[in-house]
Amino acid sequence: MTSVPGPVDQPQPTAGAVHTVPDDAVGTAVPASVAPTGWPASPAGGYGYPAPEPDRLTRVVLRLYERSPRWAVPLAAVGCVGLGMAYALLSNPTEADPDAAPTCLLKLTTGLDCPGCGGTRALWYVLHADLPAAARHHFLFVFALPFLAYLFVAWAANQAFGWRLPELRISSRVIVGFLGAWLAFSVLRNLPWAPFTSLYV
Repeated sequence: MTSVPGPVDQPQPTAGAVHTVPDDAVGTAVPASVAPTGWPASPAGGYGYPAPEPDRLTRVVLRLYERSPRWAVPLAAVGCVGLGMAYALLSNPTEADPDAAPTCLLKLTTGLDCPGCGGTRALWYVLHADLPAAARHHFLFVFALPFLAYLFVAWAANQAFGWRLPELRISSRVIVGFLGAWLAFSVLRNLPWAPFTSLYV
């Protein structure tokens, strides 16, 4: 009869020894057959860790998504966009008081334009085909609107009908540059000197 070696009989790692990990293995467990002593073994099924169980709300949403027709999600997104446009048209933000609800909390309390101030008014002017006035209230919103509209239409057409429109590739550098320009615009429009005062809305 042979005995199974216990933890004491197993070879122990040398004190102060450093185990190197390959770059492509960071964050993954290694099978017990090849793992050095003391490394966690991967669960059954190979590398990686098991996915966490989704909560009840997530399961309900996933079940509804799986059972809904492919056009349901794009239709809901179109509905949300339509509600936003309807709100801009009906509320007419160009004639609303600065403290009319809903209002920008930052501007109400500090008097400063936030990064999104003027966006609703710009949308109202866009819907009325007055692009100069829209750009006056939020130039970057008007600049980004055609790209956002195309990305939305391409996504909705692919989701609902399987149409594949030409892909609009936007690199991470372009996104970082746009966010940097937005940040600069948000600061410059609050400076109390000409010509920056013309950007204040």
